[in-house]
Amino acid sequence: MVLQGKRAFVTGADSGIGQAIAVAFARAGADVAVTFHTDEAGAGETARRIESAGRRAFVTQLDVMDSGAVNAAFEAARGALGGLDILVNNAGKGMGGKKPVAELSDEDAEVVIRTNLLGPLWCCRAFLRGDPAEGSKIITVSSVAQHLPTDGSAPYGMSKAGVGSLIRSLSVELAPRKINVVGIAPGLIQTPMTEERLEDPAKREASFKEIPWHRAGQPEEIAKLALFLAGSDAEYITGQTIVMDGGLTMNWGGA
Repeated sequence: MVLQGKRAFVTGADSGIGQAIAVAFARAGADVAVTFHTDEAGAGETARRIESAGRRAFVTQLDVMDSGAVNAAFEAARGALGGLDILVNNAGKGMGGKKPVAELSDEDAEVVIRTNLLGPLWCCRAFLRGDPAEGSKIITVSSVAQHLPTDGSAPYGMSKAGVGSLIRSLSVELAPRKINVVGIAPGLIQTPMTEERLEDPAKREASFKEIPWHRAGQPEEIAKLALFLAGSDAEYITGQTIVMDGGLTMNWGGA
């Protein structure tokens, strides 16, 4: 198994992409620290699936906006699992509807940017303070919004573009230690965050018109890419964000 004996820390692993990644890693041989923000039951289900794969699960609640809580969660996970080799920054926050910049409240912007940009930064810092070994991996789940205009959701696009910069900067910083830093930029994926759009026939069809594959992606598809990036076969990939979007970015605005 490609991750046999590895220990991973996956934020936002209570549902969707994070849950799929945590379970895929366990099936590949890794023990997994699972974090959740509010969905304790979802995190428990993730842990059950990890343990069903014969691996250890450590579950903790975490608000990635709180740097102190991040430090404590990493310390607890290292204690429970005996160390950490892989970090997956997956926890994220959407805008919950379009808002022009002129109508943004301070909180609208701060919650999104602190969750999506400072959250991964705090997690990277806490992971690195544990002195991970050569060959360790940092994988951040970003978004196609890293590359595309996000009218009505400027803070979201800003946060994801910032994540791209973090990936590039940290990849150079950690290259002497042979620690890979990579990103995944999903397009429209079927998760609880996109449920409303995909269940509404009109919204779903409008979204699919922009996607050459004409469907939403599945969390398990993102997890397969994360699993490859976490393994030794991806040792020569660093500083890159890989887009997985059914062709959306090739067709943006052209449908």
